Amino acid sequence: MHSSELNARIVSRGKEFFTSIAGEKPSLFDKGAWMGKAMDWSMRNDQFKVQLFRFVDVFPSLTTSRLLTEHIREYFGDEEAMPPFMATGAKVAGMLGSFGGAVLNRVLTSNVEDMARQFIVGETTKEAVKNLEKLRKDGFAAVVDVLGEATLSEEEAEAYTNTYLELLETLKKEQGTWKGLPGTGGDPDLDWGHAPRVNIAVKPTALYCLANPQDFEGSVVAILNRMRRIFRKVMALNGFLCIDMESYRFKDMTLEVFRRLRLEHPGYPHLGIALQAYQKDTDRDLDGLLAWAKEQGVPISIRLVKGAYWDYETVRARQNGWEVPVWTIKAETDAAFERQSRKILENHAVCHFACGSHNIRTISAVMELARELNVPPDRYEFQVLYGMAEPVRKGILRVAGRIRLYCPYGSMVPGMGYLVRRLLENTANESFLRKSFAEEARIEQLLEDPAVAAEREREARAARPEKERTGPDGLPPFGNEPMVDFTRPDHRAAFPDALARVRTQRGKTYPLFINGKEVLTAELMPTVNPNNPSEVLGQICQAGTKEAGDAVAAAKAAFPAWRDTDPRTRADYLLKAALIARTRIFDLSAWQILEIGKQWDQAYADVTEAIDFLEYYAREMMRLGEPQRLGHAPGELNHYCYEPRGVAAVIAPWNFPLAISTGMAAAAIVTGNCVVYKPSGLTPIVGWHLAELFREARLPDGVFNYVPGRSSVMGDYLVDHPDVSLIAFTGSLETGLRINERAARVQPGQANVKRVICEMGGKNAIIIDDDADLDEAVPQVLSSAFGFQGQKCSACSRVIVLDAIHDRFVARLVAMARAISVGPPEDPAHSMGAVADDNAMKRIREYIEIGKTEGQLLHEGPVPAGTGYYVPMTIIGGIRPEHCIAREEIFGPVLAVMRAKDFDEAIQWANAPRFALTGGVFSRSPEHLAKARREFRVGNLYLNRGITGALVERQPFGGSRMSGGGTKAGGPDYLLHFMDPRTVTENTMRRGFAPSDEESGRL
Repeated sequence: MHSSELNARIVSRGKEFFTSIAGEKPSLFDKGAWMGKAMDWSMRNDQFKVQLFRFVDVFPSLTTSRLLTEHIREYFGDEEAMPPFMATGAKVAGMLGSFGGAVLNRVLTSNVEDMARQFIVGETTKEAVKNLEKLRKDGFAAVVDVLGEATLSEEEAEAYTNTYLELLETLKKEQGTWKGLPGTGGDPDLDWGHAPRVNIAVKPTALYCLANPQDFEGSVVAILNRMRRIFRKVMALNGFLCIDMESYRFKDMTLEVFRRLRLEHPGYPHLGIALQAYQKDTDRDLDGLLAWAKEQGVPISIRLVKGAYWDYETVRARQNGWEVPVWTIKAETDAAFERQSRKILENHAVCHFACGSHNIRTISAVMELARELNVPPDRYEFQVLYGMAEPVRKGILRVAGRIRLYCPYGSMVPGMGYLVRRLLENTANESFLRKSFAEEARIEQLLEDPAVAAEREREARAARPEKERTGPDGLPPFGNEPMVDFTRPDHRAAFPDALARVRTQRGKTYPLFINGKEVLTAELMPTVNPNNPSEVLGQICQAGTKEAGDAVAAAKAAFPAWRDTDPRTRADYLLKAALIARTRIFDLSAWQILEIGKQWDQAYADVTEAIDFLEYYAREMMRLGEPQRLGHAPGELNHYCYEPRGVAAVIAPWNFPLAISTGMAAAAIVTGNCVVYKPSGLTPIVGWHLAELFREARLPDGVFNYVPGRSSVMGDYLVDHPDVSLIAFTGSLETGLRINERAARVQPGQANVKRVICEMGGKNAIIIDDDADLDEAVPQVLSSAFGFQGQKCSACSRVIVLDAIHDRFVARLVAMARAISVGPPEDPAHSMGAVADDNAMKRIREYIEIGKTEGQLLHEGPVPAGTGYYVPMTIIGGIRPEHCIAREEIFGPVLAVMRAKDFDEAIQWANAPRFALTGGVFSRSPEHLAKARREFRVGNLYLNRGITGALVERQPFGGSRMSGGGTKAGGPDYLLHFMDPRTVTENTMRRGFAPSDEESGRL
């Protein structure tokens, strides 16, 4: 908080500023123009705002009159639904038929394009240079930013780099004709006597298509390789380079790129970095940068901005269970900006300052702080966005003389993403420009010290605490375990540490676990690392029919007591197991990286899902464990309750070795059944760790029994055993059907009709509509198809692309696929590793050869030489529904590309196989999305996102038809499949007397 004297000077300067621009309005809020009318309507109607911004987003993809007409109708409805400024055109369209529709299309197209041009300095170099010259004549310097940060391939990243190099070459020629903007002292050829005339900003992630904090070092090196080329060109023309800050996910990578580039050219002063005041880390990051610059003896420059990704950052953090990284009170951001401005200005000897804000209070504060600290004029400047806050930029030019406009340059398509961010920013309720020029808030309110406003808002929030939500029996409500956060250095460092730690346990012998005791057997089976099969991780004791029989007998003996155990007590065991799993989450992840070849994020997600199953099913059992009162007829009392079935055989897969094992076993246990657990022969060590979780939670003896063994013997034995009343299975279609068939046969001595809970395979499709956002669709299809080598039952194995967009989609898909690195997943640089085992490798390679005969090979990636069960990432085009690789589950990194004539055919093809597990659609057509909801018949349908990664409670998982029995793991119905319902009716009438309904409920 500033001193009262300084704050008074800031307010006084701010009032003078407002007076100097009185009567002026930014074009964004000029109600005499179409854009101003659109913004005015958006600020008064949230639904229209959403539709308008979504329409602006999809607009560049509407390349035909048909698409444009359909989307106008879908987004804005008919004449009655449109706002007045649009309805006039609708009336014309209605009166003139198809001609009128064309008129409306042209009018709307022209207005949206004008809106985009308002914020983009040019779509071509020639146009940009012309507008830059005009700005300079008006006294404004510029920083040019090339649009198109979403690069999906090395080719696109190289093209982005070359765009900068070509732009710089053009500006090199042009700057010779530019006179330096007037300033005091210094070199007259430089702007303001000290600043380079050419100034550019670069978004670092656009220089590397696979930038990812999971591969922190690899990403930094790859970004630097291209950033160096741009910086060399900048230095050659004595220009300035600012490295832009993007989303929080890339913050630390961006800072590291800046530090390394700065040290490579310590004598060249004109290199800067943007920091975002709305990030909670910025105070710490700023202190660190300033201390580092002094220690290294290098000059730095910082452009401080408020931040433009607030909605994205808050939504993403809350989706993943992370702390929100940005301030959630607008005044906190403004206060942070002033606090950080002071720190930078105090260090002006080492740090040049670019103040990026349209907020008159903020600008006034920086001016007064600079005056109080005697900061020379050449150590700070002001920056505002091109096309926004025209009165503000004119006012700054009058009083400071040093203002630079941030000028995006490039084509319309990437420009729309930038435009939507700007529109969101300026129509937000807390926007300074909105309050100043659209709502005409009181000047005193606009100039209030933000630190005071922030404290007032914090106190107000504290005075109205949110109603505390509670789950069943007083527990906190269920929430998903947070995802791994690779922005955290401790998370990045934890994986190599855990891998080294678990490797010290290689070669151990793992016993069976039956009736609370470890059991050693003579037959041992090695488990190996599929990326290096010579690395034996452990020797697993194998159960035979005798040991399996012992396990069933132990479970049967434990069942009566466990069945009668209070549901809350049973649930507590799951909660204890979840707590234990959290304490060893990285070790549990490391075992999956080694034993089955999961990537870091994939392995961690498997463990968090296991924790989620334990937590969720514990709460669900407390909900279901309370008998329900039925009916209200006098003289009788009816209760509906559930009871367990007995002994459950849990037969687990290898692809989600902890999550699915835990989910099936936890569901059986918490509902009162006793479990005989057979892990996959490919992941028995992960299965052993599940046994250890329950063991350390002190689950009673016999309730959970671990019996790894040969599937050909053990599976049939458990399914056939007369004392097994429930089989929970996840795996292939063939094995699932076999289990169902065998379970239907009644064995001698069998007391129950066996129930089979099965989740089998899929032949999952993603539809790419002709208006899809390819920046989103391409990477999501690739991750859905090739994440964990395509070895997920939910993986995308078919992508059905509408004809109009097919060639563009395929070109970008294949180009991005070429960039993906294959190798051992313990190295985070590798996005793909080996498949599960030798049999899988051979089977998948056979399907690839079949696919090559059915379609056209679009991509077949390289694989590492030497050992390892590697299969090339394969994309095959020209596939039709009748082809083998469009019908049969492959369970590996093979993607079939199908070209559909229209959306109806795409839906028909998506539904064609006998499986119905997952599916997805990328579309920005509201009608097509609604049609997919109705007609794309799969268990889990995902719209405008990838089709893998279902979360417990949020996306209960499971399919129908030949994908399974219709159960939904992680959903509110799942536990019901592990129990039988009972109804108990009591006649409460005695001698003609029946207690009241209230008294009956207490009986």
